[in-house]
Amino acid sequence: MTDMPIRAVIAPVTPLQQNCTIVWCAKTKKAAVIDPGGEIPRLMKAIEDQGLTLEKIWITHGHMDHAGGAAELKRLTGVPIEGPHKDDQFWIDRIQESGEMYGIPEARIFVTDRWLDDGDVVTLGETQFEVLHCPGHTPGHVIFFHRQARFAQVGDVLFKGSIGRTDFPRGNHQDLLDAITGKLWPLGDDVQFVPGHGPMSTFGAERRSNPFVSDLAIEAMNVQGKDYEAPVNRSPG
Repeated sequence: MTDMPIRAVIAPVTPLQQNCTIVWCAKTKKAAVIDPGGEIPRLMKAIEDQGLTLEKIWITHGHMDHAGGAAELKRLTGVPIEGPHKDDQFWIDRIQESGEMYGIPEARIFVTDRWLDDGDVVTLGETQFEVLHCPGHTPGHVIFFHRQARFAQVGDVLFKGSIGRTDFPRGNHQDLLDAITGKLWPLGDDVQFVPGHGPMSTFGAERRSNPFVSDLAIEAMNVQGKDYEAPVNRSPG
């Protein structure tokens, strides 16, 4: 991401290999950590190695692998936590329980400094990111979008070749499809996105080939209605 107002480094964390991202304002080198699920000493070293000053912690949703290290990172740095949407409070309350279940006992519940809503703006140095509320995987899931850089961090809403699971409590498959097609696609086919797990992709590539939300798949759903047999969702998130 050269010649852009922001830079980013992806650092997969926890045994679930969740894509934590360190993103920063290129001019001020003020940084945010998006979804610090764990391995906080490694994230702190990466921030130091890049010569950055941590300014924010941003959370896309309340699942343990995305947010289990937020409390510790805040304790060490004192920076505010922003996100997710308030509807994910019940997931935040379960973080420690989930961590013990998945062998990540250091995962801790956190208290956000700012709930985020659709249309909010979060700042980082001299840059701004737009917030979109994209429920379905969890009811309070948000994504972060930098319009000039054509960059989005989408958490577990969308993956390369897949979409987020909706079989968790308060998940909703139709809400997820509506969020992807109604909020992400209008941002533009050229937008590069970091998913919650796995490799990056673009919205355009997913509109062409994703078996769940490609234009052809959505058209088939609309035509066939209840008779449409959706592919099995094997996404990690």
